[in-house]
Amino acid sequence: MSSRYNPGSLKGKSIPSPNRRQQSQVSTNSASSTSVSITEQQRQEIYEAFSLFDLNNDGFLDYHEMKVSFRALGFELTKKELLSILDTFGEPQENSKKLIKYDDFYRVAATKILERDPIEELKRAFALFDEDGDGLITFDNLKKVVEELGEDIADEDIYKMIDEFDLDDDGGINEQEFIDICTE
Repeated sequence: MSSRYNPGSLKGKSIPSPNRRQQSQVSTNSASSTSVSITEQQRQEIYEAFSLFDLNNDGFLDYHEMKVSFRALGFELTKKELLSILDTFGEPQENSKKLIKYDDFYRVAATKILERDPIEELKRAFALFDEDGDGLITFDNLKKVVEELGEDIADEDIYKMIDEFDLDDDGGINEQEFIDICTE
């Protein structure tokens, strides 16, 4: 299974909504001077990842909490990258370790989200479906995902989904077909 954070995994857990200050919009200016912002859903995911892994509820993340929070958001950061973030944004504590507060974690996470390559994200998503690594999302792959999500979709409907998007009739959805489906 993926190490990607799943907002559905929080069912039954009480996590407060971010306040307005915590929901501040992060924008970047590209060469064309257009402003790009993260979505409300992405803001909520950042907040939930922070809240979920702020294990002692002190409003700060230590190195290990920050590492799993970024992993939950889909980022596999190296030790060097994590330490650099703490060096830049961390607040020193009495025991000489640094902690990152929510606003700074949000700023870094939102920037990383904006820097993602959408095609690379789709390729990673494809790999989650293609668990056997054969380059195809087959009936068995899709059936397993449907079961894991607790959905009640008839086998006939799963076959129809595969058939509809399997443009080269190889019995499954290949990576390019998957990308085409998601970008249409």
